[in-house]
Amino acid sequence: MKVSRSHRLFDLMQVLRRHRRTVSGQTLAHELGVSLRTIRRDLATLQGMGADIDAEPGVGYLLRPGFILPPLSFTEEEIQAFVIGAQWVSRQTDEALALAIKNALAKIYAVLPPEMRVALDDDTVYVGHPQRSAVPVDLSELRRALREQRKVRINLPEALAPISEQIVWPIMLGFVDGRRFIAAWCESDGEYRVIGLDDIVAAEVLVDRYSRSRRQLVKEWRGREVRPCNGQGEVC
Repeated sequence: MKVSRSHRLFDLMQVLRRHRRTVSGQTLAHELGVSLRTIRRDLATLQGMGADIDAEPGVGYLLRPGFILPPLSFTEEEIQAFVIGAQWVSRQTDEALALAIKNALAKIYAVLPPEMRVALDDDTVYVGHPQRSAVPVDLSELRRALREQRKVRINLPEALAPISEQIVWPIMLGFVDGRRFIAAWCESDGEYRVIGLDDIVAAEVLVDRYSRSRRQLVKEWRGREVRPCNGQGEVC
């Protein structure tokens, strides 16, 4: 099926946004199913429309943020993905994020053409409410600690840790099979742990920030074997 040039330009913008780092023209051509010559011509068109695209010969292309290709448009599949994602966020996370996703959907609704707005109200997919116990950790505060690289003081049951009070550097929040976890670096022994939030007795976000980059800590953590705190008597 032949794709209109306007749709092709929009798809090219989406691919550039998705990569976020320099990407070769050959890669763009492969993902979009067009020739390298077409990619070069379309990139020149986008640059003429105001898109800030860095082009380095022999290396590739990088889209700088801040450019929106008018008019903003979505496919029905993309809109349904928003709706399903919104249900998941509102039912799996905290009230602050639930409100944020509602506000985001309202903004999307405002820019959709009238004939596409019905897709935003589509109820063909249902995301259930997970059964989970209450946790003594405010998720919005924990997310703030992650954004601001704040240390967190946690208390764990004696069965899980020889030292019940721990100072940790939270680096990632996880949602797995209805449970919520944090990946963190523990100051007490310099090890990474995955800690279930329902295993934490108490938690407090501290004023102190940890010195290393959270993103670098995540890369280091992914390259290591991590010992869990999973309620089975393993040391944290």
